Amino acid sequence: MDTRSQSAGDHPMANSTYVKMFAALFGVILANAVIMGTCEPTQSWSDRAERDILDVPDSNLLLQNDAVYLLVNTSFSFKQASHYCHGQTGALTTSGVKEDEEGAQQLLLRSNLKSPVWFRTSRSQNPTARLSQHKTVFPGLSFKSKDGYARVNASFPSLSAVSICVRVQWDPRDENVSTVFSYATRSVINEFQLRGKHADRKLRLALVIQGQHHPYKAELPIDEDWHHVCVTWRSKDRFWAIYVDGRTGDSGHGNAREKAKDIYGDGIFILGQDQDTFGGTFTEPFFGNLTDLNIWGEALELKQVQALNTCSELTNHRALFRWRDRSLSPVHHSVQNVSATLNCPGSLKTAQRREEECEVFNGRPDGQPQYNLAVCTHTFPFICRSNKEHYLKMKELRESLRSNPSHFMQDLMQFGMTADDVFSDAVDGQSWSSVSRLLNASERAVLKEHEPLEDRDMVSLMHVLSRAADLPSTANQSRRDAERLGQSFITIADSLLSQQEASKWHSIKEVVKGPMSVIQTVDRMLNNLNSLLMDDTDSVQIHSHNIKVQVQQQLLSDASHTPPFCGSDAGHRDCISVAAKNMKELHNNDFRKVTLLNTWYSSVNCLSEREENISLSPIVSDGSQRYVGTVLGSSVISSSVLADGLPVSVAIHFTLQHRVQNSTVKLIPVCAFWDFDLMLERGGWSTKGCAVISSQNNFTSCYCNHTTNFALLLQIYEVQRSVEHETALQILSLIGSGVSLCGLLFTLILFVAVGVPKSDRTTVHKNLIAALTVAQFLLIFSDWAAGNQEACWVVTALLHLFFLSSFCWMLVEGLLLWSKVVSVNISEERRMKLYYVLGWGLPVVIVAVTLVATLDQYRAQQYCWLNLQSNVIWAFAGPVLFVLAVNAVVLFRVVMVTVASARRRAKMLTPSSDSKLHMLDLTWAATRPVLILLPVLGLTWLCGVLVHLSDVVAYLFITLNAFQGQSMQSL
Repeated sequence: MDTRSQSAGDHPMANSTYVKMFAALFGVILANAVIMGTCEPTQSWSDRAERDILDVPDSNLLLQNDAVYLLVNTSFSFKQASHYCHGQTGALTTSGVKEDEEGAQQLLLRSNLKSPVWFRTSRSQNPTARLSQHKTVFPGLSFKSKDGYARVNASFPSLSAVSICVRVQWDPRDENVSTVFSYATRSVINEFQLRGKHADRKLRLALVIQGQHHPYKAELPIDEDWHHVCVTWRSKDRFWAIYVDGRTGDSGHGNAREKAKDIYGDGIFILGQDQDTFGGTFTEPFFGNLTDLNIWGEALELKQVQALNTCSELTNHRALFRWRDRSLSPVHHSVQNVSATLNCPGSLKTAQRREEECEVFNGRPDGQPQYNLAVCTHTFPFICRSNKEHYLKMKELRESLRSNPSHFMQDLMQFGMTADDVFSDAVDGQSWSSVSRLLNASERAVLKEHEPLEDRDMVSLMHVLSRAADLPSTANQSRRDAERLGQSFITIADSLLSQQEASKWHSIKEVVKGPMSVIQTVDRMLNNLNSLLMDDTDSVQIHSHNIKVQVQQQLLSDASHTPPFCGSDAGHRDCISVAAKNMKELHNNDFRKVTLLNTWYSSVNCLSEREENISLSPIVSDGSQRYVGTVLGSSVISSSVLADGLPVSVAIHFTLQHRVQNSTVKLIPVCAFWDFDLMLERGGWSTKGCAVISSQNNFTSCYCNHTTNFALLLQIYEVQRSVEHETALQILSLIGSGVSLCGLLFTLILFVAVGVPKSDRTTVHKNLIAALTVAQFLLIFSDWAAGNQEACWVVTALLHLFFLSSFCWMLVEGLLLWSKVVSVNISEERRMKLYYVLGWGLPVVIVAVTLVATLDQYRAQQYCWLNLQSNVIWAFAGPVLFVLAVNAVVLFRVVMVTVASARRRAKMLTPSSDSKLHMLDLTWAATRPVLILLPVLGLTWLCGVLVHLSDVVAYLFITLNAFQGQSMQSL
């Protein structure tokens, strides 16, 4: 998993290889070890509990290998049945699931029940097409090219009303604005259009009518299914509507002040493109498939649209264009014919009553399942499906609380409640007053309880919270009622999240998914009660010791912004806010009011004790530190956003406080959120869409492109190098870079002031000095730029460019040395053209390609350098290793030639008795300038490859590179 973090030791530059580390308590490692030790897995539930159930003759109970089916032979409405099964930590049996159908058949036969039973619709099915489906095949068109289009051959008169229906299969990979169809006239180009764009991880549709662009509000699921879309408009009252799969997606009225006018006739109707000119200049192409396009010169009603959604035809309505009689010409050659298989959801009668009808299952002697529809408010028996271990554990817990009440249950009994009241699944008696009394009694018992809660008490309270979270708000309750219920709810949630023993959560994992399930119930409660809480106010806050809740609403405007919500008032720590640009985008899309649901949890213990919940890969280390593990390192803070009552996902900024390291521990913060869909829906931490903005001292600021529950995870490293060595290396690195920069600047001044004769050698030296000077200056400045995201990004790109250029000019120095000493095959003019291409052109190409290919992973989160968590670092390391290899060969060859030449001269110029001594002098005199070129050729960077082996190598690496500027002076 890409955490986009980078350790200090991984920075390839001398002064940033050992940058300042965040500080943290040494107890983190000990705490992590204790957590892992206390969360040892427990044994599965005893065979005795299973035998007890199996020994009970019950024709309404069926135990399978992994599931338990319970037939409730009491008639409930569909909603009541769903709540009952949820209270049993299960769910209604599901249509289309073979195991559920077989289990239901067995129970119905064993119980001799003739009545149908409720079934829920499978997730994979379209919720608007529940039953009585029949397949229909239509010829369709596939638009896979940006140039694809098709023209509708039909005569369009002047229209006072129009309806256009089409079935679309949108390509989910297309994230640009797309035009499904466009109708243009000579008078008005944008006469009538249907457009779509991705927003908040959904596809939203909008109409353009007579040049007026309506908001993107109607939602279309982002999947690969076929969806029925109808749009209607009439001029008399300027009413328009978008219907998606037989439901109203969005509707409204035009400006009443404008004079009503009809849509012009004799226009051109184009599929798959927006017309910027009459019949041409296509833009904003549609990618996907289209079929069943029909156009009427009237405004259809909802019931007629619902009939069309069922694949029925409107025989009493004359169409301007019918798909079955289609005439399309021209059609772009890239548009292909496809066969569209549609699952039509039934008859008109079914469509008209779809909102009120649910699915029922009838058992048949031949074993073939049969489904029908029934009004959801009617009552039928039903079957709950539960996980076997869930069922056995819940039965054991309930029986133990009845026979041997815990201290908490005894206190609860003093307030007039029993175990049967807590675990009551009689959802027909579920009412605001009964749940309020239960919550109030549970709150008082929790506050009275001085001993820690037992694991079975935690299951009891989770059952209470789950019932209360699903309690609907009604007109009979006031805001004060909602606040009181919310306060009791938060107090109980606080007591559950504050439990210190991790083993308790692990022992009840079969029935409770962990501490985050508490946070999930808080989210559900706030979403259900927000309308009551906002009845006559703009802001409500509910507090407990470790939880702070704020529900706030405001009207949107051009200048809308939301103040940050902070969990701790002291110093405004742990804050979260919606990005200002998202508020402006909501306003631009004609949303009028936004509601923010923010929650802060300061204590969520044992949330990350299980390794499978934190699967982040450790950051690459240079050997100065050892990866220990990853733990939750901050509070949990969450935000949900409702726009005009509809949930929307927007970008979030948050800042959280975390622990700091001490001399032996290094902590690297990672921005993360809890994904309830991970780990087979048990949940887990994810970093998708989140990134670190800045991190200083014990605070880290993050950006995430969606709303949910957020926290900081800390990757723990055991520091192998002592604080004294780290400090000394940092100081030496800074001094060395300063000395090298001074030497380079002085050398550059000498070249300019003295007026060195122009040659290829001096030109190469000047370019190398310039590249090194800028690179060293940026390196020193990078520490100050780390606090600003934009500045750090620019510094990273420039560092990459100028250090690459420095090494390329070092390669040129080696090639020039080879041409002077070993062989000369190219003229000086041609050589300099090649040198400039290598020295400046090649680095620009490498940096540009790297930026284009890895823009979102280019920079490390905490340092102004390349991201070591991805392969981006090889855009620097690869060329550097190549240069070092070539220059090593060049230096070796030049030294060999120089020594051989010195020996020949020594034999010619000195007597035989003194030749050996004189040859050594000449060899040293010839070799010494070549050895001075070691830093110039970059070969001192070979120490950087071995820097992790020893502190001595680290000191040597920094010292040698400090002389790079002085080496230029000696040339």
